[in-house]
Amino acid sequence: MPLILPGNVGSATAATGFDVANSVRFQNAQLLRTNSGSTSTNIDKYTISVWLKRSKLGVDSNIIADTDGSNNYYQIYFKSDDTIRWQEYLSGSQSGALITNRKFRDVGAWYNLIFRYDSSLGTAGDRMRMYVNGVEETSFSTDVNPSQNANGHFGEASSQKCIADNNADGREYFGYMCEFMGVDGQSLAPDQFGEFDSDSGIWKPIDISGITQGVHGFYLKFEDSSDLGVATLGSNWTGAGLAATDQSTDTCTNNFCTMNSLENYYQAATLTEGNLKLLTATTSNVAPSLATFALTKGKWYYEAKYVSDSLAVSAGAIGIVGNQITSATAHAMLETAQKYGLYLSDGDIWHNNSKVQELGAHVDHTATIGIALDFDNNRITFSKDGSWGDGSGNWDESSPHTYYTIAAPSTVDFQAYFPAFGDWSSGSIGYEINFGSPIYSISSGNQDANGYGNFEYAVPSGYYTLCTKNLAEFG
Repeated sequence: MPLILPGNVGSATAATGFDVANSVRFQNAQLLRTNSGSTSTNIDKYTISVWLKRSKLGVDSNIIADTDGSNNYYQIYFKSDDTIRWQEYLSGSQSGALITNRKFRDVGAWYNLIFRYDSSLGTAGDRMRMYVNGVEETSFSTDVNPSQNANGHFGEASSQKCIADNNADGREYFGYMCEFMGVDGQSLAPDQFGEFDSDSGIWKPIDISGITQGVHGFYLKFEDSSDLGVATLGSNWTGAGLAATDQSTDTCTNNFCTMNSLENYYQAATLTEGNLKLLTATTSNVAPSLATFALTKGKWYYEAKYVSDSLAVSAGAIGIVGNQITSATAHAMLETAQKYGLYLSDGDIWHNNSKVQELGAHVDHTATIGIALDFDNNRITFSKDGSWGDGSGNWDESSPHTYYTIAAPSTVDFQAYFPAFGDWSSGSIGYEINFGSPIYSISSGNQDANGYGNFEYAVPSGYYTLCTKNLAEFG
């Protein structure tokens, strides 16, 4: 299994600069818009730029498509083998197509994808150009060039655009998108949308609000949670399957921790809602699922709602894992010296398959659990509905009180800890996990001292949200 660390976002640091405030989280949802009846600026040219973070791999996943209903269309999507396919069709026949050799399987990082169409050019290989994080993609399993001056369909009159699906054909996109712009009548270079960070050399977004998007162009910043189809530039879109809670602060300039679908093999849990909702499998493989952030220092806080349990008792386990799961043996969550967790059935901390710290009482299904990880002092503790365990079986402390000392990360045995969620039996247990950008409504709204996160209960003093802005400063 690969080690997934926070991804390719050069601007996700503590330094000031251009920041993207919001993204939208897609889960069986889409945005639709029909072009007006007027002609485009130049039907032979268009540019599309989008930042995205995937959450579900191995399925056809549409980014954007456009059709006039008469077999003239383009579509851009991840194929089931996790490559990208961009194709143009004229009268039902393929006029141009690019399919990458590269596979896009990093669920912990944001990608910027740019697609330039300009069929007026004399060099055939320049008529369809694709860029990934500012670098032109040149390795393709399919590379079909459109004829010179062949029509593109981005700006075709009365055609219908669809984001995150393909007009309900079963190619739903699962994951996050932000800074989505389509430009009608222009083929724009990547430096119009981003730049390489002078310190890290990593591609990062710039302010694109000054770009003229053309007659049928658009700019979606997903700023209005009550209507995520409102366009900053261009005509508005109609959302289907989207709610206010699908607006996220997990963006290409501040990458938030999520669960890692690549580190889920032995437990085989079902991950949905941007990899923030987890339902454990009913098999005996009770190894946990791990998160995308590897932690070695700093003080971190996050929450989880305990939403379902098919077992007679609450046999869930929430904690940290100090090495990646390499076996499916029973109780892998707590079986070795590098695994620590709160066993929900008794409200106590367990380590190495043994109870090591009485904390609070049984945690029921309505509870919100808080997790406080202190890697500066190598400690872990938990809260229930905002009250911390006192070490005597009660949840009655206003701030973290009773900790358990954990082993320090070691370059010999393991290099980092991962947040982990699992069960301790062969039934199924569900969690909704809030690393700071929740998938459910928050009644109060609490942030850390840096102003990041959105939590039901107060973030303990000195603790921070698991996002890359904070990680750059404290991690």
